[in-house]
Amino acid sequence: MPNSVEAYRRHDLLDVEPRAWGAVLAGRADLAGVPHVAAWIGEGRPVILRRAHPGEEGLVPAGLPLPPRDGKRRIGLALPPEAVRRRSPVLLSETHCACPSAWSATIRKILALGDSHGFAPRPFGGLLWQSLTGLPYLTAQSDLDLLWPVSGAVPQTLLDGLARIEAEAPMRLDGEILLSDGGGVNWRELFGAGPADTVLVKHRDRLALRPAAAILAGDPE
Repeated sequence: MPNSVEAYRRHDLLDVEPRAWGAVLAGRADLAGVPHVAAWIGEGRPVILRRAHPGEEGLVPAGLPLPPRDGKRRIGLALPPEAVRRRSPVLLSETHCACPSAWSATIRKILALGDSHGFAPRPFGGLLWQSLTGLPYLTAQSDLDLLWPVSGAVPQTLLDGLARIEAEAPMRLDGEILLSDGGGVNWRELFGAGPADTVLVKHRDRLALRPAAAILAGDPE
């Protein structure tokens, strides 16, 4: 089990020991009565790693979003490392039951695109949380947020394929290419970058500008 926040990466899902969850909430009077929070862990739901704030050294910064009907509030907590363990990521192929029917054709195209490149896209945002909790996170205005883990070069054909699919999709396709070092770059920003352009890469603990050409080529940072 990881024993510090340094062991985790952005978008990691985390399970929390129930007694530790109760102890943390006991010190958060501002969360008393907030829907779903007290029972969150007891109902088998994970939290997600977030960026740390000052004063959270030595703790694991985690968060959970509430559904739109409950204010769409993002709850942030700092958890003891020994009470947290990483959960396996959810694949897009595992979320069919949570997807709106209007998304079905687009989902099939995305999965086929991933298969053709040997990549398994992962949802985040509303689709992830709806599939994990059964609560209504998706609305008619929701984006489809995806993570694309890529271990080396980023195929231009993957980016081209996403752009083609989005042009015919009933929703906006958002998301990131996840690099082997844990950083993430918006796929649309990378798709639109010229040979001399830089793009923003988000890490757990920092932001960095990198040449788009180096990312596409799979060059290490």
